[in-house]
Amino acid sequence: MSFLDKARAQAEQAMAKAQQGLNQGQAKIDELQATRAQNELFRALGFAVYQEKRHGGLPEAVESALAALDRHMATEQGPGASSGGASAGGASAGGASASSPPAGDFTLE
Repeated sequence: MSFLDKARAQAEQAMAKAQQGLNQGQAKIDELQATRAQNELFRALGFAVYQEKRHGGLPEAVESALAALDRHMATEQGPGASSGGASAGGASAGGASASSPPAGDFTLE
């Protein structure tokens, strides 16, 4: 095996390891994004329940938050769940304060 062949083989091995590292990093990022989205959905649900129970909030807000959480859980546990089916740019309570129920339909985009 010539010097160039050895160098080419080493370069290919290095590229394969680098690609593997990139794939692992992307999988971790996807996992973190899905976890953040799920945490935000749980937070929004808790807020909606609190508003309903303590401040006369709308039951529809609780149902909407539950539906959004159900959809998220279905995508995370469905086919391809390990690749992270959700993005972090998802549900937001719309900056809701303690005096108003969260706005929006609580969907992940």
